[in-house]
Amino acid sequence: MPFFKQCFLLLTLSCLLAGGLLAQNSREDLQKREQELQKELTELNRLYSETQNNKKLSLRQLAIIKSKINRREELVNSINKQIRQLDETIFLKERDIYRLRRELDTLKLKYAKSINFAFKHRSNYEYLNFLFSAVNFNDAIKRVAYLRSYRRNRETQAVAIAKSEVLLKEKIELLSSSKKERVSTLLVQNEQLKVLQTDKKEQDKVVEQLKGREKELTTQIREKEKQRQRVQQAFQAIIRREIEEAKKRETARIKAQEDKAKTQSGRSAGPDMNEGVTGLASPYRDRTYTPLESTPEGREMSINFENNRGSLPWPVSSGVVTAHFGIETIPGTKLKRKTDGIEISLPVGSVVKCVADGKISYISEVEGEQMIIIQHGKYFTGYTNLSSVSVNKNQEVKAGTVLGRSGVSIDGEGSLIFMIMNEKSAPIDPEIWLKSRK
Repeated sequence: MPFFKQCFLLLTLSCLLAGGLLAQNSREDLQKREQELQKELTELNRLYSETQNNKKLSLRQLAIIKSKINRREELVNSINKQIRQLDETIFLKERDIYRLRRELDTLKLKYAKSINFAFKHRSNYEYLNFLFSAVNFNDAIKRVAYLRSYRRNRETQAVAIAKSEVLLKEKIELLSSSKKERVSTLLVQNEQLKVLQTDKKEQDKVVEQLKGREKELTTQIREKEKQRQRVQQAFQAIIRREIEEAKKRETARIKAQEDKAKTQSGRSAGPDMNEGVTGLASPYRDRTYTPLESTPEGREMSINFENNRGSLPWPVSSGVVTAHFGIETIPGTKLKRKTDGIEISLPVGSVVKCVADGKISYISEVEGEQMIIIQHGKYFTGYTNLSSVSVNKNQEVKAGTVLGRSGVSIDGEGSLIFMIMNEKSAPIDPEIWLKSRK
């Protein structure tokens, strides 16, 4: 076989193997995500059952069932992708089986011709005649080698046929397995589609209930708005206080620096906001720092917080976001509610952890539940609706430090309100900063 043809075949085989491995990895990822979604749906079903037991109508029912529908649709889409992959796998296997059958037929045909030829020329006289008809000794040696090669070729053909038959059988079994898996996957998909339709009907039912109890919802939204404003005021007060204290510390530092410069050289020295910052990349050394970053520790916390944008750990290990950041319109009504962070529904007493290194700036009570505010340089995180607190004011904490346990919201159900603000007291969408749960 020419060298370039061998290279082409090897390259083709490598591409096929690589494609198969990528498809397998993708299938494994889909199955892993499917398991995660099933877990989330189990938790959502549990939370929804709890809200149904609560006689007081809340928006949480609608939020949970919307989350259920979103997860169920994602699950159905994942199953669809698996079915498409199985269809592609089945197509490739059927093509391989067709190719192997053709190759096997060709091998058998050649082997049959070889056997037929050997049978027709089976007498020893013909072999001897073939050898002794050589023109010289070297020609006779070549003829002996040819006869041996001919026999080996027949043996090789027989082995190739046996191997091809085994491979063909394996391919057919794999094809059968893939088809059975496709059938079972389709059944799962049909079941999920039925449940999805049930969830959508339940959502329509809840929306109708909300329409009929708009006054009750208006009262709840007003209560939550009052709580939001109180939390916002607490944040603003803490941030103002931290900025004032930081300015005082900075003024004292600058004065000490100037006094030192006068003593040493009789000249005044201007403030160096980057003094004490070591090991920082040039983009950070060139940035403008706020008063809250007047110390190396404050700068480091800010930078670490920024570097972890999109990968901060969640403050709780379980639960479902039932109120997202921003202004949300209540379906079926003209009512709107505003959230400065996210509200996570979860069992009362769940462990709440710090999401980043920082310092406890505030611990107080809001609407009968505890609230903690933590400073991370120029950023602040807030944890509201805590039933108990495990830390103290001014305590240095690390990411993962247990802050306390979750409590009960105004709705009378377990929840945690988590917020992020910057030095301007501007709320930031926490879901942009927290790592994806997918």
